[in-house]
Amino acid sequence: MKLETKLTLFNTLSKLVIVILFVLLLPAIIKNINQSFTDSKLRKQKTKLLQIIKSAGVKDYVYATYSPLKEEYYSLDEDSSNENLDTIRNEKRRIEGDTIGYRILSYNFKDNQKKYLLEIGKSVDTIDETTSPLQNIAFYLLIGMVLLTILADQVYTSYVLRPLSLIIKTKLLGRKFPDFGSYIEVKTSTSDFKYLDISIHKMVETIEKTFQKEREFISNASHEIMTPISILQSKIENMFEREDIGDELKVRLLEMQRILNRLKSITKTLLLISQIENEQFLKEDRISVVNMLQEVQEEISIRLQDKNINYEASIPSNWVFVHINKFLMFNLFFNLVNNAIKYNRESGDIKITGTQENNSFIINVIDTGNGIEPEEMPYIFNRFKKFRQSLQQDSFGLGLPIVKSIASFHHVEIEVQSEKNSGTTFKLIFPPGLIETNP
Repeated sequence: MKLETKLTLFNTLSKLVIVILFVLLLPAIIKNINQSFTDSKLRKQKTKLLQIIKSAGVKDYVYATYSPLKEEYYSLDEDSSNENLDTIRNEKRRIEGDTIGYRILSYNFKDNQKKYLLEIGKSVDTIDETTSPLQNIAFYLLIGMVLLTILADQVYTSYVLRPLSLIIKTKLLGRKFPDFGSYIEVKTSTSDFKYLDISIHKMVETIEKTFQKEREFISNASHEIMTPISILQSKIENMFEREDIGDELKVRLLEMQRILNRLKSITKTLLLISQIENEQFLKEDRISVVNMLQEVQEEISIRLQDKNINYEASIPSNWVFVHINKFLMFNLFFNLVNNAIKYNRESGDIKITGTQENNSFIINVIDTGNGIEPEEMPYIFNRFKKFRQSLQQDSFGLGLPIVKSIASFHHVEIEVQSEKNSGTTFKLIFPPGLIETNP
């Protein structure tokens, strides 16, 4: 999951928790607000009434009254108690046979040596009637604010994390490993992202230099090794021409020659991989796919006959490779077919099929061999990685690495599917620019 998605999800969930808490607390909050508002209104009414009473006198106002719907209650009467009251509380009053709950302000005072009690009340039911509308208004307002803040968070998060996305796309995903190209600074005002950008660049530079040194070493070492190998082979061949060499020595010389041939083959393969990775080959060839596969079959026909393997290529006749290196592409298919023979069963099958999916061209190399162990699958393209079957076949462990290098050089994707004791399928996905269909 992307960091931006995680942050948005966290912001949304946190706001959802706030909404739930607010909804749970809303009735109590609205009730307190209504009660506080009512108490404030009662105090203001008390102040106004006291001012009127003070100016007009008490005797004209000693009575009790209430509104027609009994929503408000008011009374002023003589008070015989010894208490000093200035309270607001919920009490019940009986009016015309009805017992009604009121929020009543009680206040006593003296005037002309007499003590009076002023009460101002408001019906509790009337107060509660406003609670539900207020709750709805508050709830909708909260939902609107939450949605607005989620949108704002999303916009701001996208803005803040945009440099990080650029760093990932341009410095990691958008680079061809291990050739990363020149450094282009990602513009950002966030110091952490600046530090990350510089750190990735330095790390990439180190990796690029290390790989370049490795490529140079492999290339130079391969060239240097070829010279003594050739000298040794020449000396061995010259020794065979001598008449005083016994049969036992000839056997030993033949063993030495086989070892030198193996070493020569490994060196040539490493040199080829190095040249491919250094892009020392041109991609200017054009050849029919069917013709190339026919050349592969002719080259390897003896091995097919030795194991009595049925070889079948079912490729559209109008498919043509373009902008490729013929020598490398031949080696790619030769190594795949060679592997399919090597690990196939006696009288097995090898089938090469071609299909078109959207704009891509798919070529499958299918065999009925032993298959690949699931735990070995992630490492099949590693150099010199020899598995159980490779050891049995006296393999160098360089066939599939060559295939991978050539495929990467031509921007061809490889997918592998294998089932133990049932066979393996190598799926080559060619981009539109490598294969054309002639009318």
